[in-house]
Amino acid sequence: MNEHEKLYLAREKRVRDAISLKRPDRVPIVTATDLFFIRSAGLTLAQGMYDLEKMAEGWKASMRRYNWDMAPLQHAIRSGTVMELLGIKTFKWPGYNLPENSAYQWVEREYMLADEYDQFLKDPADFTIRRLMPRMVTILEPLEKLPPIAWMSTGYTLLGILPTIAGMSAMQKLMDQLKRAGEEKAKWDRVQQKLRDDLKEMGYPLFTYGVTFCAFDWVSDCLRGMKGSMLDMYRQPDKLRAAVELLEPMTIEMALAAAASGGIDRVYLPLHRGAAGFMNDEQFTTFYWPCLKRLILALIDKGLTPVPFFEGEYTPRLRYLAELPPGKVLAHFDKIDRKKCKEMLGDVLCFWGNVPSSLFVTGTPEQVKDDVKALIDTFGDNGGLIVDASTTGPPPEARAENVEAMTEAVYAYGVY
Repeated sequence: MNEHEKLYLAREKRVRDAISLKRPDRVPIVTATDLFFIRSAGLTLAQGMYDLEKMAEGWKASMRRYNWDMAPLQHAIRSGTVMELLGIKTFKWPGYNLPENSAYQWVEREYMLADEYDQFLKDPADFTIRRLMPRMVTILEPLEKLPPIAWMSTGYTLLGILPTIAGMSAMQKLMDQLKRAGEEKAKWDRVQQKLRDDLKEMGYPLFTYGVTFCAFDWVSDCLRGMKGSMLDMYRQPDKLRAAVELLEPMTIEMALAAAASGGIDRVYLPLHRGAAGFMNDEQFTTFYWPCLKRLILALIDKGLTPVPFFEGEYTPRLRYLAELPPGKVLAHFDKIDRKKCKEMLGDVLCFWGNVPSSLFVTGTPEQVKDDVKALIDTFGDNGGLIVDASTTGPPPEARAENVEAMTEAVYAYGVY
């Protein structure tokens, strides 16, 4: 076993011990960041999304520089070329419709209208293909002209309808465009896989591969939009709950499939609407917590480690999180009362976070070190701590010396 293989196993054990609320040899440093790695390597964010080889080399250079315990998931590093070929309407990204150093943005709108719940609930596959996909992707707009998908459920109708569809000029153009996008995506996938292999050879485990939604966030983020889903809680709560219940098994299936594909048992759950700023406590207990708790417990039951990112203010939700089984969940917190969190969850969850992202941009190395020391003093007694920024890693604009200070502080104060 060479030195890099030993480092790989030691880092994996260090993180697993922290998640299990066992004292590792040192507090781990793991970040979900992606875009900061690109900027730190001297690239623009546009280059990160369009130049495959430069992106990979920059990523490895940043990993060597900061020497964290695990490599973050390349979640935001999409292929700008593929997105252009598809005509993606749901994102804006640097180098295309945003400045070259702007982070990519989800374009939120009501992709499913308020009066379309019944159609979605009756046949979600048909609604997705003939309604949602054309609204989200320009080249898929011809799918609006398809007959109901269920009409092709017999050999007779399939024989009559499918060749007719394939013969349409719009469909032939669509298939050609999809072929080009597929070829570009395959190139991107090969580079990403090689990057993961290279990082492993360098001694860095990949933190996570699988990502899934909480069912309420699926509806609110991707179908109804924040405004639509907030109104639905008042105007048509039964249909909103029905949609959440319909999607809930899919959120679990997505996580299991991704974990099996990547061979990594940690599953990332970015959470957006459950924070105190989006809904009150009664709404949380009615619409959000039940599906989130079932998702987390289902992943644990399958031997996976849920990694929820509690975005926004979650101090009012601590009593709910106390219901989770001890030593099974890694919880990334954005805004939280640290002392209350320790009191209520110190023997339940491993705390991941939450050095304020603003410190990395406008603070000093000393301020970063002081905050890291405060984290270790609060959460480090039982080993249940992994250090990171408050959001998904240091922001792209972070000062390198401040990010390095986070690592230095952990090595200074976090060795057991």
